[in-house]
Amino acid sequence: MTAELTRGQNHPLPRARLEIRVSAGTPIVAGATLGDENGRVHGVEWVAHPGTPALPGLEVSRQAAADHRLAVDLDAVPDAVHRVSVLLALPAGGAGPGRFGAVAAPFVAVTGLDGDEVASYTITGLEAESAVVALELYRRQGAWKVRAVGQGYTGGLTELLTDQSLPQAHALARSIQEAVAGGLARSVPAPPARTADGNRSRQAATPAHGTDHGAAASQGTPGTVPPASPYDAPGVSDPQTPGVHAQHGTQQPCPAGPGDPTTAGQSSAPTGGGPIDYSHPRRQNAAPPPPPPAAPPAAPGQPARPVAGDATGWSMEERLYNQVWGMFEDLARTTAAYRSAVDFADSRMEKELDQVLSDPRSRIGGQGDAAREAARTRHTQLVSQAREALDRDIAQLAAEADVVEPALPAAYARWDNPAWHAYRVPMEIPMALRLGDLHLPEADRIRIPLLVRLPLERGLWIDSGRSASLDGSFADSHEMRRLGLETAVAHAARLLAVYPAGEFTVHVIDPAGSGAQALAPLVETGVLAAPPALGAAGTADVLARLTQRVDLVQMALRGGAPDALPPGLDTSQQLLIVNDFPHGFDDRAVNQLRYLADEGPAVGVHLMMVADREESAGYGPLLDPLWRSLLRLTPVADDHLADPWVGHAWTYEPALVPPGSQVLRQVLTQVAAARRPWDR
Repeated sequence: MTAELTRGQNHPLPRARLEIRVSAGTPIVAGATLGDENGRVHGVEWVAHPGTPALPGLEVSRQAAADHRLAVDLDAVPDAVHRVSVLLALPAGGAGPGRFGAVAAPFVAVTGLDGDEVASYTITGLEAESAVVALELYRRQGAWKVRAVGQGYTGGLTELLTDQSLPQAHALARSIQEAVAGGLARSVPAPPARTADGNRSRQAATPAHGTDHGAAASQGTPGTVPPASPYDAPGVSDPQTPGVHAQHGTQQPCPAGPGDPTTAGQSSAPTGGGPIDYSHPRRQNAAPPPPPPAAPPAAPGQPARPVAGDATGWSMEERLYNQVWGMFEDLARTTAAYRSAVDFADSRMEKELDQVLSDPRSRIGGQGDAAREAARTRHTQLVSQAREALDRDIAQLAAEADVVEPALPAAYARWDNPAWHAYRVPMEIPMALRLGDLHLPEADRIRIPLLVRLPLERGLWIDSGRSASLDGSFADSHEMRRLGLETAVAHAARLLAVYPAGEFTVHVIDPAGSGAQALAPLVETGVLAAPPALGAAGTADVLARLTQRVDLVQMALRGGAPDALPPGLDTSQQLLIVNDFPHGFDDRAVNQLRYLADEGPAVGVHLMMVADREESAGYGPLLDPLWRSLLRLTPVADDHLADPWVGHAWTYEPALVPPGSQVLRQVLTQVAAARRPWDR
């Protein structure tokens, strides 16, 4: 169970190989120092920072980013090291905020390599500080523990390093900030966004804050603080998926939120000489208007009647997005309160029964029986009170879900929602996309939509390796691969449906041709850029073309000459569906796939893998960064996602088309018809 630490608390570490995940909502610098048994740092060679990112047993991010993953192997640190301190700092001299009091409270989590969260800490109470020691891993009597520190420094990195007895603190702090500035200059900016008239902008832009490989950067204008969201993700667990975390937190535990405001009517395309604006084209830069008027007041003693869109936002779409987010958080917290109350009742009853048994006079006879019965009665009473409170909250959330679900736009709606029957190809992309539903065992009737922000900040992995679902049914490997590809087709169809005509292109690699039946809706409606690639030659051709596209766009943007892109280059968002990996992939193709996963999202190339991780085990740890960079989903119900607040294991159910429904083919047919003028 995840330990939520407060300042000064510690928690044992069950393993030596760990990840430390940081989410701050704005680009920050992450580093670490190695200290002796007195906490003293002996020299600059004991400090890991963007200029020197790797030390024995420790590796940190190479540039400033909103989300970080620090790799730690406690067995590999030198014997003289007794303390590993994780430090965070705001970049100096940039366009961003200069103090932590002006940004969202940083969130730090210690996880295993599988994404399971061990301990987390939200650093609150910071004001004028620009650097902070977030937490420390320390050795005590041969065992390692983690302690929440949260010590801030108004003097920045110089004061922090000086406090750790580093004699070259001032020079090292300056070199760290210089390394950060160099990293920002080399970072890959996001591709130009669509302008209001529908044309793609190709204006030159200066690089903005980029992302660390393996951690998605928060999208937003530098200097603004987007609210956190449970749907974007890094990591759940990392609760960038956001955000919900995959594999108990694949994505950073607290990814980017509903979006940052920009000026009304302003194009989101970057212009030369200024920072890139990553925000949604319709966001505004002032406070959003209040929510719509509430429903008529309820009868005395009754809860308020829920209203769809009862949240802040500039549009109904944004209000519904924020409302779904609020429902997710409410359910997580009320369930956490119930579980905590039950745990307390169990521990109290156990303690009272132990006291009865420890007294020889009460072990036998009526007095002992009465004491045991009283303990059980108090336990039942406490659990009943907790359940009543939970049922009351669940009833309110269920009523809210009943009015919110029918009001959702097509991008947020289930496939059986009437919104899809009135579908028309949109003129601009929505804020987010529904990838499935989430629910908890205590509130099984409530389904919370799993929404991810658009454009995608990370790829998707449809795990076809699970052989059993939560309902007890089993599926063989062939059936799981079929279900996995059908799930991928449903997700790809949604992406095609919510983008304007010509703004989204899908490629498919199916080396063995085993997915012909599942891919039929995409192939027969004509929405694919080309027929699915078959065999090793087809795989190599698609990967080479997409890799070349990433290289060309990167070079053009880094060189400040986006107009130099070759004529006819498809600048729309690209999605590559890979089926039956690693069949048909040689070492070169595997490296190209890793490159696309790392560099592709920043320039509009995204992956959707349908794969069983065990089948690629022969590559060893080579592919570990690939799996961690993708949001893991499953074709059957599975409880592998976690929220960023209390770490509940949420059951995920994919968004599939109802059996016998033709809605997916009808939608894709409209998409194909709208694409034809763009394909000429």
